[in-house]
Amino acid sequence: MTLLALGINHKTATVAVRERVAFTPTQLESALTQLRHIPQVREAAVLSTCNRTELYCVTEPSGERIILDWLSHFHGLPVDDLTSCAYHYLDNDAARHLMRVAVGLDSMVLGEPQILGQLKDAYQSARQASGLGGELELLFQHTFSVAKQVRTRTGIGQNPVSVAYAAVSLASRIFDDFGRSRALLIGAGETIELVARHLREAGVRDMVVANRTRERAEVLASEFNAEAISLNEIPDALARSDIVISSTAAPLPILGKGMAERALKKRRHRPIFMVDIAVPRDIEPEVGDLDDVFLYTVDDLNEVIQENRRHRQAAADQAESLIEHGVNVWLHERRIRGGGGLIRRFRDQASEVRTHSEQQALARLARGEDPETVVRLLAHQLTNRLLHRPTVALREASGSERRDLLAAAESLLLDPSSTKP
Repeated sequence: MTLLALGINHKTATVAVRERVAFTPTQLESALTQLRHIPQVREAAVLSTCNRTELYCVTEPSGERIILDWLSHFHGLPVDDLTSCAYHYLDNDAARHLMRVAVGLDSMVLGEPQILGQLKDAYQSARQASGLGGELELLFQHTFSVAKQVRTRTGIGQNPVSVAYAAVSLASRIFDDFGRSRALLIGAGETIELVARHLREAGVRDMVVANRTRERAEVLASEFNAEAISLNEIPDALARSDIVISSTAAPLPILGKGMAERALKKRRHRPIFMVDIAVPRDIEPEVGDLDDVFLYTVDDLNEVIQENRRHRQAAADQAESLIEHGVNVWLHERRIRGGGGLIRRFRDQASEVRTHSEQQALARLARGEDPETVVRLLAHQLTNRLLHRPTVALREASGSERRDLLAAAESLLLDPSSTKP
């Protein structure tokens, strides 16, 4: 079986493609179930964020193309369009890729911490859907351990850089008096919470949190002394907002061009700065065509992110070294696990021989035969039966000049402390 990592991310696909391949929370359970029912797939997990969609599978060697076809069919995307931007990693490279993802080395924002939480969520979803077996379970647990080492032994997570931070940093460049700006935050998840935190640190005091469930918006708003509203109230709030940052899991846009036009009219065309972090997008791309709207997506944050990347590069080099060690440890454990089946079969076979010889010896003792003779015969039979197959194999290897097998047999079968030739 092969360990496969297959996916797309911000480096290989535009946001227009990524939003079509992203899995919504409601789709995830169905997707994992379908993946597990593909005959070539033994284990499966799905990671889907605004910047990447990745499938981690234990599959037969022929499974890669079948999984790609399934992903294409699930999202209704032509397979050629998907193939042109998809990447894949196998076995050691797949494990290395997962570890790099976990510590943020493959993220748009180098070392961003949110991806580890998202990966843990993906792990839990796969467990609940019975998608994990021994192979992926070991890999994810080992990956979390490596990620913890990287976070505690390097400075990769010290600077506050994330997509949320980049969005706020970009907004601060647009407004001369940032502290007097009013912000509308759409969504109430972890990313919007980070946005609110960075806005507060930057001096913004007037914030509104809009969410599908008003109760969830109120929980987040209470933390920042902000106003909570439902999505239906966005049009009124938009007309009073200078900054709009959105990150929800909605499958369709929440804010359209018409809504933005009406808000601008009420504002007498005072500009609005918008950042759409969501994938799929929350704000219709056509909104960016309006003269008084400055609309940015996650792909537009790259300039800010590259500036912050330089501060983390030294720590990233340390992280790469820790990951390489982590891959080697995982590979060693995987090899041990791989030999477990052979060891079990070998021990079962020896146990059968022992049981058979034991039964014969007990039968002889029951018939009144001499105990010493029975013990000697038992030892002789056990030795012959246990050594018969290895002896035949060694003779065949010697006759075929299989020096590799002979050297392996010497290492496995002979006691190195013995002085006898």
